[in-house]
Amino acid sequence: MRVPWSLLARSAHLIDRVSEWTGRLSAWLILAMVLLISYDVGLRYLFNQSSVGLQELEWHLFALTFLLGIAYTFKHDEHVRVDIFYQSAWMTARHRAWVNLLGSLLFLLPFCLLVIESAWPFVHNAYLQGEGSPDSGGLPARWLLKAAIPLGFGLLFLQGVSHIMHNLLFLLGDKASTQDKAV
Repeated sequence: MRVPWSLLARSAHLIDRVSEWTGRLSAWLILAMVLLISYDVGLRYLFNQSSVGLQELEWHLFALTFLLGIAYTFKHDEHVRVDIFYQSAWMTARHRAWVNLLGSLLFLLPFCLLVIESAWPFVHNAYLQGEGSPDSGGLPARWLLKAAIPLGFGLLFLQGVSHIMHNLLFLLGDKASTQDKAV
């Protein structure tokens, strides 16, 4: 009976590692964005020059930072939450685990699937049409940026699955294989 729970814990740990990796990538994208914005500001104020492509790249990096960082943020329990009841004294760790489990199953996973399903036609159409920036000097291949939407929410979906696994393991009494922040 221990083997399936061990497999569940290992699967959750693997998903957590993917979220850690994408979170670190997101952090590097922030650094790239700061350097790019500094360069752009320097060009504008020192040399009175600007580039549409450079400004669009800043926006694209910002979007990628958000989309690649949402799973990492969720993993570390740093997302926005209304804590009126969740942090109250009567909520035990088991109660929080149930809230996490049911909230992920009923709200997070269906929402992620809805966003992925809704975004996919936009990505597909942008790819087929070879969509690029409507501005002269803008960036081509806009489908790449649009593809980051289902990618980011796919990563959040996976992290939601990991979150469910951690909370399920906690509720089943396998405290050794759960994260400290899972509940």
